Amino acid sequence: MYIHQLNNWNDFRYSSEGLVSALAQVRYMQGRLLGQMQGLGFSLRAEALLTTLTLDVLKSTEIEGEILNKEQVRSSIARRLGLNVSGMVNSTRDVDGVVEMMLDATQRYNEPLSHERLFGWHAALFPTGWSGMYRIEVGKYRTGEMQVVSGAMGKERVHYEAPKPEIVSDEMEKFLSWFNHESSLDSVIKAAIAHLWFITIHPFDDGNGRIARAITDMLLARSDGSSQRFYSMSNQILNERKTYYDILERTQHGNGEITDWLLWFIKCLNGALSSTEILLGSILTKARFWDTHAQTSLNERQRTMLNKLLDGFDGKLTSGKWAKITKCSADTALNDIKDLMVKDILCKAEDGGRSTNYVLSI
Repeated sequence: MYIHQLNNWNDFRYSSEGLVSALAQVRYMQGRLLGQMQGLGFSLRAEALLTTLTLDVLKSTEIEGEILNKEQVRSSIARRLGLNVSGMVNSTRDVDGVVEMMLDATQRYNEPLSHERLFGWHAALFPTGWSGMYRIEVGKYRTGEMQVVSGAMGKERVHYEAPKPEIVSDEMEKFLSWFNHESSLDSVIKAAIAHLWFITIHPFDDGNGRIARAITDMLLARSDGSSQRFYSMSNQILNERKTYYDILERTQHGNGEITDWLLWFIKCLNGALSSTEILLGSILTKARFWDTHAQTSLNERQRTMLNKLLDGFDGKLTSGKWAKITKCSADTALNDIKDLMVKDILCKAEDGGRSTNYVLSI
C-alpha cells in the first residue's frame, strides 16, 4: 500500500520535538552563510552566485543520469542574470530550458505557484517534446499510469506507483492551494513537505525529480529571504542519492508519519550549507589570485585557462588540451604556458607521466 492510497493522505504527521535541535542548527548555518556573503564585494558575491547556480543545475540533472556541459550551463546563467564573465559559450535549448526553470523558481520565489507556471517549467525542460528516445506529454499533467522502476529488462523492480492519472489534476489543485496559502509552517519544514508531496503525486510524464528540486529551491529561497543562492541542495542530494531514494521509498510506503523524512531533509540541507564553506574558500582563493595578478600582462587565452584551473580543471592540463580548448596551434599553446611559467604562475606537475602536464604555482 502506498501513502497516497490512505484517506486524507496529505495530512502528514510528524513529531516537532525531534526536529527542534536539527532545525536550529540549520537556521544558524543559514544565517552565518548569508552574513559571510554580505561581507563580500559585489563581484565576489556574483561569482559565488554563478558558481552555486551552475552547480545546482548540473547536479539536479545528474541525479536523473543526464550530464550537461558545465560551460554551457554557466554561460546560460550568466546571460540571464546579466553577468559579464569571460569564456562564455553558446548553449543548447536543453541547457537553456533547465536554467530558465531554476532561475524562474529562485529569482521569482515569492510569486505564487500555479498549474500554468509548472506547465511552463515542464515545457522548458523538454523543448522538443521528447525525453531521450521517447515522446512524452509536455506542458500538461500525465494521462497515463506512472511507476518508478529499476533493474534490467525482465528483472524490473517497482519501487513506487503514483496516483491514477484521472485524479492527478485534483491532487495538484490541493497541493498548489496548500503551497500558496499555508503560512504557519517553518519554511524549511514546508520545503521538505512540498518536495515529498509533489514527488508522491508524480504529475508529469518525466522531469518530476527536477521540478521537485526547483520547488524545493523556491521555498528555500523564501526561507533565506533572498533570490541569491549560495548553496546547492541538489548537489547534496546527489551525494546522498542512495539514502535519499531509500528514505523516500520508505516514506511513500508508510502510514503518513514523516518525521524520519523531515530529519533526513534537514540533515541534507545542513550538509549543503556546510559544503558551501568549501566553495566560498575556492572563490576567495580565486579572488586573491586575480588581485595578485591584476597588473600582470596576460592574453585572453591565458585568462580563460587560468580561470578553468581556478574553478577546478577536469583531468591534467597539457599543452595539447590548452591548444584544443583555446583553439590555437600547439606552438602558441606551449608559448602561452612557458610565459606563465616565467611569471611563476604555472609549473610542471611533479607526477610527470608520459606527457608533461601543468598546475598552478599557488
